[in-house]
Amino acid sequence: MDDIRFRVMDFKETIENLIATDISPTTPAAIDRLFMDIGNINRESMAEIQDSQIEEMAVNLWNWIITNNIGLVINEEQKAKVRHVACKLIRMCEHPDASEEAIHRQILMNMKTGKGWVNVGNVVLADDFFQSAITSLEKLYSKITQRSPTEEHVMVQKNTVERDLLKVLSYQAEAAVAGGNFQKASRCILRCKDMLVRLPQMVCYLHTVCYNFGLQTYRENKYEESCFWLSQSFDIGKTDGNSVEPEMLAKVLRLLATAYLDWDSSEYRDKALNIINLANKEHLDPVGLFLKVKILLKGEIGNEELFQNVMEILHLGMTMNFCLNIVKLLMDHERDSVGFYFLKIICEHFQSSEDTSKAQLLHIDMLLQRKEDLFAKEKVEEIIIGHQTGKPLASELIGYFHNIIWKQAAKSFEVHNFDDALHWYCYSLRFYAADQSDLDLAKLQRNMASCYLHLGQFDKAKDAVIKAAQRDPRNIFTQFYIFKISIVEGNSGRALQAIFSLEYLLTTEEQNENNVSTKRTSGVMLFCLAAQFALENGQQVVAVKALENLAKYSEEPPQVLTALKCLFRLCLPRISQMPESENKRQEMDRILAYFNTALLNLTQLFEGETWTLASKINEAHWFRKTAWNLAVQCEKDPLSMREFFVLSYKMSLFCPSDQVILIAQKTCLLMAAAVDLQQGRRASTAFEQNCFLNRALDLIRKCRDIWNVLKTTGDFSRDPCETLLILYEFEVRAKLNDPLLDHFLEPVWELPTLESKAFETMAALAMEMPACYPSIALKALKKALFFYKRKESIDVVRYSQCMHSLVNLLVPDGVPNTELCPMEEIWGNFEDALIFISQTEGYPEMEVLCLMIKSWNIGIFLYSERMYVSTEKWCGLALRLLDYLGSLKSTYETQVNILYGELMEALEKNKRSAFNEE
Repeated sequence: MDDIRFRVMDFKETIENLIATDISPTTPAAIDRLFMDIGNINRESMAEIQDSQIEEMAVNLWNWIITNNIGLVINEEQKAKVRHVACKLIRMCEHPDASEEAIHRQILMNMKTGKGWVNVGNVVLADDFFQSAITSLEKLYSKITQRSPTEEHVMVQKNTVERDLLKVLSYQAEAAVAGGNFQKASRCILRCKDMLVRLPQMVCYLHTVCYNFGLQTYRENKYEESCFWLSQSFDIGKTDGNSVEPEMLAKVLRLLATAYLDWDSSEYRDKALNIINLANKEHLDPVGLFLKVKILLKGEIGNEELFQNVMEILHLGMTMNFCLNIVKLLMDHERDSVGFYFLKIICEHFQSSEDTSKAQLLHIDMLLQRKEDLFAKEKVEEIIIGHQTGKPLASELIGYFHNIIWKQAAKSFEVHNFDDALHWYCYSLRFYAADQSDLDLAKLQRNMASCYLHLGQFDKAKDAVIKAAQRDPRNIFTQFYIFKISIVEGNSGRALQAIFSLEYLLTTEEQNENNVSTKRTSGVMLFCLAAQFALENGQQVVAVKALENLAKYSEEPPQVLTALKCLFRLCLPRISQMPESENKRQEMDRILAYFNTALLNLTQLFEGETWTLASKINEAHWFRKTAWNLAVQCEKDPLSMREFFVLSYKMSLFCPSDQVILIAQKTCLLMAAAVDLQQGRRASTAFEQNCFLNRALDLIRKCRDIWNVLKTTGDFSRDPCETLLILYEFEVRAKLNDPLLDHFLEPVWELPTLESKAFETMAALAMEMPACYPSIALKALKKALFFYKRKESIDVVRYSQCMHSLVNLLVPDGVPNTELCPMEEIWGNFEDALIFISQTEGYPEMEVLCLMIKSWNIGIFLYSERMYVSTEKWCGLALRLLDYLGSLKSTYETQVNILYGELMEALEKNKRSAFNEE
């Protein structure tokens, strides 16, 4: 029982908090918790709460979900859950003698809650609320009939109840349709239909509901159910001639006819035809007429009867476009004779219209599809002559005309009938005689040039290509022939421009003219031929651009590597002399892309058997060294430096792992990791920082593996690699909050090779955001101080700086960090510092001052904590440190002594009145 009471109180508190606080990302979780709890709570478990309080809680929750604009945070299902909880709470307070207002509220809440569940697809929960709403409606109806106001007033209220009942029944039907329960849905709707006698104002509503059911079931391919619902929709709509517009009734009938046709065209074709006739009678619409022809074509109707039906369409005043669609429909169903004859009549009927040409073009298209070439050519001649003599084609039809002609020419080209293809292209060229500005004319010239080339008529081909280039130079095929002509004529500028255009077109994929010319192999072939042709004719400048593109697009590794080596020899000297700029950055990006291409092709080269192993290794060495040199030159561009070092490392993997290569690999990885760490420190987001750090960690691990192998090949005691690897990995792990950080450090603390500077760096990294490891920093600083003291010649300044870092860590803002280190140990560190100062010359005066101030502040802090003995000890330490101040002693001595005297007087008084902590 206590558990239930606790749950109820928690439930109540959750509702109050939900209503009182702003919408937040945690709101959906609170709603889900309420929804789960309401199933375990009843009126008995809430006995300590009065009905009025429960009702108030329910109404507030209901109003909260309605009045707040919470769609961005809470979805429709969660809204339904809130209504569900509120409605359940209201039900707990139901009484036989409830007021009409209370019953009205229950009805509304049950209806809306059930509808909400239907909208999110939970029909099981929805039905419970609909049944509750019906029960409440019946109770309300009974109360109304028992009262004795005026008869008219009672009838209005009864009418309202019946209207709500009809809506609830329609909601139940909607839920049943969604759940696939056709029998229940139909029972509900038929009951609603019977109620329309008393509720004529609901005709349009119920008509729409049935139409939506019909549309939904049609989309689900439930044609029998769809036909039932659409029939009911039409019947209901006809019960009141003023409620539903004829256009809507016709729309219902058209969908009904379509449903019958899709259900079984052979069995229900006649029924569909009768329905579509009825639809067209209700409201004439082109869609209905089109559907009627479609239904007729499903049967075995004769051509004469079919023609009579399509002629009716013409007499009904339909547009030419609609009539042409009917023609296409006839042709698609192989009713050519009717289609062509109807098309002829359409042309005659609309001869005064500007759209006549559209019918003529369709006629040509249909003739060509049926291989009636001679008749089609006659029609084409008519179109061209008309266009040139004052009857121009509309602008939107010109493309249609050329499409028909070129499609037929392409068919002839495919079967190598080039003369016939030229014949059709000439039709198009004649049409262009009236308009030379269209860029498609260049495309036509290229097509004709292709035919001339196949026929061996080179002068005509050249003339066509030149004309095409004048109008549209952005074509790979045209540009290649311009290139050859330019080389022969010695025009290197124009030849180079052709290569530029070729490369641009291939890169931007703007060449969609010919599938062959857009393929990579075709582009490589053209660049290879261009490079050879230019070199053979002494045009080296032009050859450079061709080689550049050859390196980009060739799939033959030896060919790519050779082209790249030539390009590097030509480009790198120029790039090295460029000032730092965006242009240089772009050039570096381009070189990086070339190196990646080289890396890919080296992999393929080593997998193949074309070259000897020695030759392959020589290639790898060449690219490795080139990448290294570029990395060294990128001092002001760390991102490029990193990429070149990584590339040099990857290239070296193809080389034998001797000591020279291992050293190079180690250096490359260390430098690349250093860049990643630097970028990680500068990262603007945590995600970006983690990416850089993880990438650095991967490089560090690879470098460590190489370093372990390298150490076995000789003496590397003076190489800082070991220390750098430890510091790099520690930084990464610390900033990534690695749970294994302590495990990583266990062997590090015992390493004899680490020096004080390394431990100082480690301490700084341990506290550098986002890392925060004060205990590690403390241990590292102690190690550093220990190593400083061990040296024969102590660096006093660096020792003092290290001690400064330790003191700041132990005593931040003048308050000792006893969680990090006990007071006794903090005191020991200060005493060590004092001893060191007393025994060593040259300790920086500002560092002594810092220690003195820290000691004094600790004493004052302890005084505030009533630790008087410790206060005296720490303040006394400050006085002892004062003695080691140089030029600053006179500045602080008087002030400190006065303060110390005052403090001692206060301590004496307090010692007599309080216990000593020690």
